Amino acid sequence: MTNTRYVSRLAFYSIIVAFAVMGIKFVAWWLTGSVALYSDALESIVNVIAATIAWIAIRISHKPADRNHQYGHQKAEYFSAVIEGVLVVLAALMIFYSAYLALVSDHKIVQPALGMMISAGAAAINGYWAWLLISTGRTEKSPALTADGKHIMTDVVTSAGVLLGLALMMLTGWIILDAIMAVIVGANVLREGWRVISSSIGGLMDAALDADEAELIQKTILANATGAIEVHDIKTRVSGPASFVEFHLVVDGSMSVQAAHEICDRIESQITSAVSGARTTIHVEPDDKRKHGGLRVF
Repeated sequence: MTNTRYVSRLAFYSIIVAFAVMGIKFVAWWLTGSVALYSDALESIVNVIAATIAWIAIRISHKPADRNHQYGHQKAEYFSAVIEGVLVVLAALMIFYSAYLALVSDHKIVQPALGMMISAGAAAINGYWAWLLISTGRTEKSPALTADGKHIMTDVVTSAGVLLGLALMMLTGWIILDAIMAVIVGANVLREGWRVISSSIGGLMDAALDADEAELIQKTILANATGAIEVHDIKTRVSGPASFVEFHLVVDGSMSVQAAHEICDRIESQITSAVSGARTTIHVEPDDKRKHGGLRVF
């Protein structure tokens, strides 16, 4: 089962971490005047907004089903992830604009080594936090937490690129490398934003479980359907931390309701054990409803 309190608490702490890292990065930019460090700091503003949205969405998604949302509120996390992806794209556009201003005007960079040290510290904090969010998001099946972690990991890559650019600039003396690195950073941020949006749309469109989980569900059904004749029309879909499974179970027409119900209970229990958060719906049918291509139960 999903540890809802832990996921929600982690999402809230992510807002605090985002504010702290943003402050550190703006200090690095203020001390150096580097447009690459400025672009890195700009993305941190988006991180704060995205972390806040993710926290709100996770709280909504964990609400129990109600009269108007009888299947639950899990899809709120997908909306959060899509919004976060859009914000990442906006951050990329802001970075491109900053790089353009640097290219068409003279700017000086002071204390680059100090700025690099400060930026590296912020990147280290972000790296650990991104790993924690992504690993927890995948374990707890939280699209919003996973998207937030991937967004922050993009920020880590951004910071690494900025540090590389500043190091090259210090070695060569070419100030233009600062703006060029900002453009490269923006392109990477733009790519990650599209990835977050596209993966979230799949959840909104009721994407099926991945092939491995679908195969596990099929094997679990057949292994626990003893007493039934056939299984057909197995369908699955993912909605945040919940996985929905639906299929038709063909039994002997003379079988009692009690006996058929016992088979269904056994299958449902085993599916829940095999796939965390699974919610199973079984349509029981008499033997004259068998289908060509159905899976026979042995």
